[in-house]
Amino acid sequence: MPRLARQPLTVIVIAQLFGTSLWFSINGVWFSLAGELGLAEADLGRLTLSIQAGFILGTLVLATTGLADRFSASRIFATASLVGALMNAGFILAATSPTLAVMLRFLTGLCLAGIYPLGMKMVIAWTPSHAGAALAWLVGMLTLGTATPHLMRGLTLGLPWEGALLGASALALVGGALVLRLGDGPHLPSTAGPIALRGGLEALRMPAFRAAAGGYFGHMWELYAVWMLVPLLVAREIDRMGATTSVIPLLSWLIIGIGLVGCVIGGHLSRRLGSAWVASRALSVSGGLCLGYPLLAAIGTPSLILIALLFIWGLTVIADSPQFSALASASAPSHRVGASLAIMNAIGFGLSIPAIWLTSHFWAIQGPWVVIWLLPGPLLGLSALRHFSAEK
Repeated sequence: MPRLARQPLTVIVIAQLFGTSLWFSINGVWFSLAGELGLAEADLGRLTLSIQAGFILGTLVLATTGLADRFSASRIFATASLVGALMNAGFILAATSPTLAVMLRFLTGLCLAGIYPLGMKMVIAWTPSHAGAALAWLVGMLTLGTATPHLMRGLTLGLPWEGALLGASALALVGGALVLRLGDGPHLPSTAGPIALRGGLEALRMPAFRAAAGGYFGHMWELYAVWMLVPLLVAREIDRMGATTSVIPLLSWLIIGIGLVGCVIGGHLSRRLGSAWVASRALSVSGGLCLGYPLLAAIGTPSLILIALLFIWGLTVIADSPQFSALASASAPSHRVGASLAIMNAIGFGLSIPAIWLTSHFWAIQGPWVVIWLLPGPLLGLSALRHFSAEK
């Protein structure tokens, strides 16, 4: 057994952190990129939608072909990290071509499908006990990886935005190498031969899995739109305060990155109170902010209070995600865990697309009121989760 296998969870979550830095790498350098090329928030929405669409297609390919359960998870992860790093770096050359830029973000999203769901499968394969707590670290690192480009941009202010993109690609290469060296875990069975789409959908016929997936779908309607909006909401409050704009990337990093703390706290609580309890509480708080934040912004609430609410939002908006994955993985057929999670991810990320489009498209008109468009997600997610115990 390789030396890295002594601490497999640590290796996987660090690799996840590095690999998922590709996800919002463009968002992290957005203000510099937009200023240089004359882009608007709608362009940011298109680029974000492109990477989401690529991820959805990638997860569907993994599920319908059986790749997620037929082949080495570590090799898929490493290959996806390598190709994704190249696509992300290639954006530097394509930034002035809208069509090519969108295509490269789409291909980056396609590669991320080989990183995130496979990372979940590897966590379950290496640490099958206390899946909720283990997945909390994995999703926490996804969150920190998503926030990392904002930090890199904050640390490289005054330098070309291309440096932050190359840094994200370098991190992805390191993450892929770590996972390749670690190898696959010993605790999950694999299937032989390809499976049809109905094989990946098999878990959706199980009431407990449907309830857990329904909660996840509501959560996903909210999550990525919130992450996309964070720098815009922060910039609004910084402008109201008359503070220097140089703090926007660092504040955005902190607000998104604090989700790691929320995931870890949620994972700890799940061992004592259960994953369903943690997920419902986190979703309730973030859903309450979908309603309360725009109302408070409309009445002129001081910027420091609104920024504090953004930190609470960042803490809770992702804390339920690993718990939904733990509930779903425990409810799925053991021989279809990879395919079932891939299908769930595909549907969930599909739901993030209209939410991102609505919020980015109407931001210039509605400002913080666009957050109201996200409220149906938490409401529907809580409704589905309420039935989990009864369905199980």
